[in-house]
Amino acid sequence: MDHPDLAVRELKNIGTTVAQRLNQVGVRTKNDLQRVGAVTAYCEIKQRHPEARTPLCFYLYSLEGALRDQHWDDIGEDVKQALRADAARFLDAT
Repeated sequence: MDHPDLAVRELKNIGTTVAQRLNQVGVRTKNDLQRVGAVTAYCEIKQRHPEARTPLCFYLYSLEGALRDQHWDDIGEDVKQALRADAARFLDAT
C-alpha cells in the first residue's frame, strides 16, 4: 500500500540526519520526495551543506530506494549510473 503522506523519516533507508536535511529543503513526506525526485533532493541537500560529507549511498541511492521501497544496495547498477549522471548534470548546471 502506498502512503504518500508518510513522513520521510518513516521511509526505508532514511535515517535521522537525512530526514532532517530533507526537511530543510522542503521535503517532508513521501509525496514531496516523489514530486521533486531523488536527484533534485540530493543536489539541494548537497548545495545547502557543501561542508558535509554526502556519500552517494547514504543520500542519492537511499532517496531513490525510499521511493522504490527498496534497500539502496538493491537498486540496479544501471539505475545508479543514471542517478550519478543526472546528479552531475544538475550540479554542473548550478
